[in-house]
Amino acid sequence: MSKPKALIVWGGWDGHQPKEVAGIFEAVLAGEGYEVEVSDTLEAFEDGEKLKALDLIVPVWTMGKITGDQLKNVSEAVQSGVGLAGCHGGMCDSFRESVEWQFMTGGQWVSHPGNDGVEYVVNVTNTSSLLTDGIEDFTVSSEQYYMHVDPAVEVLATTRFPVADGPHVLNKAVDMPVAWTKRWGVGRVYYNSLGHQANIVDIPVVKEMMRRGFNWCAEGKAAAASRDGGKHE
Repeated sequence: MSKPKALIVWGGWDGHQPKEVAGIFEAVLAGEGYEVEVSDTLEAFEDGEKLKALDLIVPVWTMGKITGDQLKNVSEAVQSGVGLAGCHGGMCDSFRESVEWQFMTGGQWVSHPGNDGVEYVVNVTNTSSLLTDGIEDFTVSSEQYYMHVDPAVEVLATTRFPVADGPHVLNKAVDMPVAWTKRWGVGRVYYNSLGHQANIVDIPVVKEMMRRGFNWCAEGKAAAASRDGGKHE
């Protein structure tokens, strides 16, 4: 049986340590038996047919700009069944001018009140998904992402706002999604807002959440070929 194929594309703002995060993700995927290609240029998105031959695309690219053709190729690959999975600003603060990227990924970062070092609880939702099975609520000290989120996503974990002070605090308390899945065409999409820098990605529970997300997204390609995209088995 051939190995599943994954492409990691890293770059953009250096503050999120994209090279180091990509290295952690590469090790996770290699450990799961993937054939992994790592690229530090968005030119990796310019061969649409090559992207469609993948099982998984992992963007690690904060801010920057994506061309129309690059976006079209990624979108069409995911629509065809290729998985898309990523974390923090590397996927949902990638290309602020691209509303289609935001539509595909399910959300966009807008703020992190208190900046880095806020201690907050991640509440794992009570679902039957294997993506969260056995994972308990946990506390992290990092950026707490406030996001604009697609109401179509299936939420896997949340965090309660407000924790840090800011102009948002007089609004009612809200449970902000931290991790979610959605569909783009028959492709599976997974996002986790944790992962400000490599040390957060390397926390065992965070790395485990990403591992499961990678596999679930990649398995969607075969599921899409055999039935209508599969469910959250």
